[in-house]
Amino acid sequence: MEEGRTFTVVIVEDEKPILELMKVVVGRNPHCHITGAFSNPMDALTSLPDLQPDIVFLDVEMPRLSGLELARRIDECCGNTRIVFTTAYKEYALEAFNVFAFDYILKPVTPAAIERITDRLIKDAGRSASSGAISTSVPKAFIRCFGGFEVRNPKGELIHWPARKTEELFAYLLCYPNQESNKWHLMNVLWPDMDEERATHNLHNTVYRLRKLLKEQDIGMNIVKTGDGYFLETLQVSYDLLEMQRSSPALADATEDVTSLETLCDLYRGSLLDRKDYLWKVKLEEGCAKQYKVLLYQLVRRQMARKDWAQAEQRLEAGLLVYPLEEDMHLLLLEVYAASGKPERVVKHYAGFEEQYRKELGLGPPQEMKRWVDAYLSGQ
Repeated sequence: MEEGRTFTVVIVEDEKPILELMKVVVGRNPHCHITGAFSNPMDALTSLPDLQPDIVFLDVEMPRLSGLELARRIDECCGNTRIVFTTAYKEYALEAFNVFAFDYILKPVTPAAIERITDRLIKDAGRSASSGAISTSVPKAFIRCFGGFEVRNPKGELIHWPARKTEELFAYLLCYPNQESNKWHLMNVLWPDMDEERATHNLHNTVYRLRKLLKEQDIGMNIVKTGDGYFLETLQVSYDLLEMQRSSPALADATEDVTSLETLCDLYRGSLLDRKDYLWKVKLEEGCAKQYKVLLYQLVRRQMARKDWAQAEQRLEAGLLVYPLEEDMHLLLLEVYAASGKPERVVKHYAGFEEQYRKELGLGPPQEMKRWVDAYLSGQ
């Protein structure tokens, strides 16, 4: 990493408490130099042509001028500025990338998320410098598997699949990268009720279409034919699921590696291939969800041990955006409130959870949680 590399940054966030928090989190990153911070998007639009920042952290949900519209205006006046959306709702991500956003971060924004952005910019700049390019970054394909399935070419354009099975084959290969996928297994996965001859024909055609699309869209991956199947070479392309698969085993004994845990937790933005009804993904999806929760609990426990209550709260709140009825997360958040001396937050959060639990499941709150709250309140 280039230790001395610094990027000029502008933050646009209409909620002033969040803006102040963003200034602290971004300002602590050694590669960021904040040159402007605005709660009014119109003020930001007036100042940006003169500032010409390297990065704009931009809230999606703002009155008067939405973040998406402001991004379009920024693209017109600041062609080299990278836009990073900040949002509490992952559903905005798809629309955000239609205006060629560099990336997006789910709130609450964490130091690890900012570090991920600057690391990506530094790596892109390094590749450009080594190739003699003038540009400060090299566009690359974007692939997201957590919280949906999204593939974009280096221009930021959403990939349109020639057939539904072409998309499903690529999704499957992304879940099992850099390893052989047996052709018989692939046929059974994609066409379980089809006779062998037709399934073989369909597989060959689907692989051909996928290879053609990957090449035409400059995705940067290869599909290699092996003796008994196919092999997806990810080459220099990375994506959220691949990073999770590569990194998590190394963290098993890294009990003090908080930064790496934060980075991995930031990768997980929802269920694997969310909203895709692939039967073959169920077991893998459950494994990824379990892995994320383990990483999250490890991270929060370490933050609690360091009395970093604000970060622990934010991390658990981010987890509950994905799993709003996850009992262990709610209970751990109650423990954080209690340990940080916020009994009123314990009462308020438990009441909200109890109401939500009854509404969604038609049940009273779990007995373990009720006993914990009763014991805590009786000791106050």
